[in-house]
Amino acid sequence: MAILGAGIAGSMLAAVLARNGVRVLLVDAGLHPRFAVGESTIPYTSALVRLIAARYHVPEIAALATYADIRDNVSRNCGHKKNFGFVYHRPGLTQNPAEANQLVLPVALQTETHLFRQDVDAYLYNVALKYGADARTGVRIAEVDVDGGSGVVLQAQSGERFEAEYIVDASGFRSPLAERLSLREEPTRARSHTRSLFTHMIGVKPYDETPTGGLQGQPSRWHDGTLHHIFDGGWLWVIPFDNTKDSLNPLCSVGLTLDPRVHPKGDLGPQEEFDAFLARFPDVAKQFKNARAARPWVSTGRLQYSSKQVIGDRFCLTSHAAGFIDALYSRGLTNSFEVVNALAGRLIEASRDGDWSLERFQYVEELQQGLFDVHDDLVYTSFVAFRDYDLWNAVFRTWALSTVLAALTLENAYFAFERDGRDEVFQALEQVRYPGSPFPVSEAYNEMRFTALELCRQVDSGTLDPKVAANRLFQVLREADYVPEAFKIGVPEEHYIYITPPKMVQAAKWAGTKAPKEVGELMHGAMSGLVKERVRNLVLRLRP
Repeated sequence: MAILGAGIAGSMLAAVLARNGVRVLLVDAGLHPRFAVGESTIPYTSALVRLIAARYHVPEIAALATYADIRDNVSRNCGHKKNFGFVYHRPGLTQNPAEANQLVLPVALQTETHLFRQDVDAYLYNVALKYGADARTGVRIAEVDVDGGSGVVLQAQSGERFEAEYIVDASGFRSPLAERLSLREEPTRARSHTRSLFTHMIGVKPYDETPTGGLQGQPSRWHDGTLHHIFDGGWLWVIPFDNTKDSLNPLCSVGLTLDPRVHPKGDLGPQEEFDAFLARFPDVAKQFKNARAARPWVSTGRLQYSSKQVIGDRFCLTSHAAGFIDALYSRGLTNSFEVVNALAGRLIEASRDGDWSLERFQYVEELQQGLFDVHDDLVYTSFVAFRDYDLWNAVFRTWALSTVLAALTLENAYFAFERDGRDEVFQALEQVRYPGSPFPVSEAYNEMRFTALELCRQVDSGTLDPKVAANRLFQVLREADYVPEAFKIGVPEEHYIYITPPKMVQAAKWAGTKAPKEVGELMHGAMSGLVKERVRNLVLRLRP
């Protein structure tokens, strides 16, 4: 088995396969440690991490499931994440404190993490080595010959030759397989259209300590989470690694993502373009008054790319080799780990029985294409909504729902597996109508997704006023039967979604009485499992 790319996804897959007796060659042109973006986890990411660790018996992977575990076992250069913050801005104007949103992570779920990727990626790479993966870094592959009948031959620029039964390309945009087999869609089918410039900075001031940043009255400090400054045509991420006393890292990840049709690239360098952006948004600028780049800026062309095929005879392109949308909503890691989870079991079985047929891997094709389209829909609707705060206030909730409900879906599966150890619980997750959907068990939820998309299409085309679209979407959210009333998702005035313990109790009652059967069973299983786990962990901490 050959894996191209020793980043976070390639190394995790290599560790899982090697732990389960598969001979693995892990090849990468680069070396560790190295810079990478994709630094913010979400509850769905963390649920996937511990699910993969339990399902494939790799306990070291579970160390990435919570901030505390990462701090104690992986790196003290990471930050914690207790919320997702969104602050709306208009060029040249003082920020209106009433135009801000926040999703505070439910206390029943884990504290998420701002990953200092060079440490985390190197950790997983070493786990793969520990379990016996044969790693070759600093090796650039020049040719890949895929023979569907017998296997794969890789030729390095150095002249080295490698043979494998199957190849997984986890390399990223410059995928050797995508280029060799002409797999890229030209043009991409993505509706989203963005570019980005990003770096790590030092001296970034917490937004809470700026004159306007402390006025919103949000339930959680902006600096305790991933902050998104949003505006017509773009967004700016602020991901601090220094937001906890346990961190040794003074840096902050900063990235500006723009629709080039609204904000053309021009001739400015990335630092100059960033400075020009700050000049247009005075309240954002206050956060960066004393900040400076700690490494060279990266400036990209269009971010979106896709593949017409990701599975073939003896090969698979994983998440970022297959396609990419945008860093918005931190779904890059989630999509990568989704594919690791679905692909690993099939590769282990194939290595044992010799069946490398396309049929065995077809679900991975459907999953990856579905993940791409779902994320594209989310990003596209969000960029349309960035034009008008009222519409954004509605679209924000469709994303918040996807984040919470997707995490509960996986937690329910995890606790069922923990209870009886049967892999069928994971196989059942694949028997869905909407592969890649955050909440595939609910037909009504997916209809809401499509409604949001259609409303934003009409706004984008100029045939629907954004405030009318917002009102219609809020009406759909108010009528939703798959979300507890206690969450107040459909109430426009509730800008801060904070699922407190009392709300969790009300949600548990709702799950047992009013919820649709499949939704109620899922939420009851997840929430009861999380409560029991919390109690168990508390008892363990209190033991002398």
